[in-house]
Amino acid sequence: MLWSKDKILSLEAAVAQRAVWRTSNRRVVFTNGCFDLLHLGHVDYLEKARHLGDVLMVGLNTDRSVGNLKPGRPLQDEMARARILASLLFVDAVVLFDEPTPLTLIEQLQPDILVKGDDYAISGIVGHETVLQNGGEVRTVPLVDGYSTTRIVERIRQQFQP
Repeated sequence: MLWSKDKILSLEAAVAQRAVWRTSNRRVVFTNGCFDLLHLGHVDYLEKARHLGDVLMVGLNTDRSVGNLKPGRPLQDEMARARILASLLFVDAVVLFDEPTPLTLIEQLQPDILVKGDDYAISGIVGHETVLQNGGEVRTVPLVDGYSTTRIVERIRQQFQP
């Protein structure tokens, strides 16, 4: 069994691991996100994504990338977020990316299946063209209603306001 930290890969290591999985005919599922405060919605989403293939690779926004997308965030640093994700049994690899979108990561990894939540239209999923051109699939999975990091943060703020 791997330690969770061993599932956090550089881009180069992730590309090499992807090649190993390709050689052994394992279908690679890819998704991405900030995963700032891991909650039931995240766990459910990632578990469903993993069940679409044989292995799950998660692209994780770096602290700088998250800060550019969501001012005042992240709440947890990138290595904490990466270790928490990597500790999940159904996550096989975590790869940090510093760009605003995971497009470069998707182009490098060439996943068999690209997944996002059903709050996205297929045409709005970054990398969908690349995956489809390479013969892969782009899928959405249902999200659990009522769970979001923003909502959790708001509830905490409301409870602790004077």
